[in-house]
Amino acid sequence: MALTKQEVEQIANLARLELTDKQISMYQEQLSAILAYAERLNELDLEGVEETTQPVTLTNVMRADVVEGSLEIERVLANAPEKQGRQIMIQAVLDESAD
Repeated sequence: MALTKQEVEQIANLARLELTDKQISMYQEQLSAILAYAERLNELDLEGVEETTQPVTLTNVMRADVVEGSLEIERVLANAPEKQGRQIMIQAVLDESAD
């Protein structure tokens, strides 16, 4: 399946990309090749093959959600490089001069 220039421009627009004519031409060729390769999957004989959403069985490995006590504030603050009262001081993340 060969994509048209307009289809590549539409894809770029949806992805919020600004492409040059040279890039559009390059992506037109590359995306068309990808789609042509994917079309080859239609040639496979899948008679009797069960549909799957995952190639392997997934298992939930999360632990039970059990309420436990928090760490003592003294233990937490003992590892803090800088603290003020009961708070851990960190380097500023946001520039206050920005509007």
